[in-house]
Amino acid sequence: MTRSPIWKSIVTELEGDIARGHYAPGDKLPTEAELSRRFGVNRHTARRALADMAERDVVHARRGAGVFVKAAPFDYPIGERVRFSQNARASGRTPEKRTLRLETRPCDATEAKALALSEGSPVLVYEGLSLAGGTAIAHFFSVFPEPRLPGLRQAIEAHGTVTEALRAVGVPDYTRAQTRLTAEAATPVQALHLTMREGQPLLRSESVNHGPDGTPVEYGLTWFAGDRVTLTISATEAGGRHAPDTSTP
Repeated sequence: MTRSPIWKSIVTELEGDIARGHYAPGDKLPTEAELSRRFGVNRHTARRALADMAERDVVHARRGAGVFVKAAPFDYPIGERVRFSQNARASGRTPEKRTLRLETRPCDATEAKALALSEGSPVLVYEGLSLAGGTAIAHFFSVFPEPRLPGLRQAIEAHGTVTEALRAVGVPDYTRAQTRLTAEAATPVQALHLTMREGQPLLRSESVNHGPDGTPVEYGLTWFAGDRVTLTISATEAGGRHAPDTSTP
């Protein structure tokens, strides 16, 4: 009688653990070393089992972080009022922001046009990662017209979210005047930030947000991990005056 390879037995055990709820979507699996001890095998055998599960899309590896049970992507509505925290909570996940950069510098021509500024005017740059349930979902880059929003840097540091920070400096609400969606491949830096492989697909969103009086308050770029969110546009948004511009830049 031919015996099944040991690595297949490990796969069966792990998938049984997942089916019984011992590891939920998004949970980290034991390391190769831990699996080696549990099953009495070498790390190569444990690695082969994890590789088979990854090939069948049961799990995915995040560089430097480990192997995780595959979680279904959550819907991320794109409309006049896009709020990451609200979208993450609606999917049952805890939102979090991680700051990579917060600095003042002169704006370039693209930023000046988007924010109705003179090229070289000072802008506040806020770069970071958006996480949902502890998983990095997106890499964002926001630019604000600093002279119009005094105290915004301190407000971001204090509140952690753009919505609350803008409210603190006198912008009670803001809406998207334009959104452009395109597809890109992850650069080495983006792959590092989002714990994915270089070249994997990203969904790039370029947007301009206006305050209640129609003045631009934010120019933003966001790169979403393509396998972790599904960007959705309602029929109302698609047919309205604020419908996203999905043309190639």
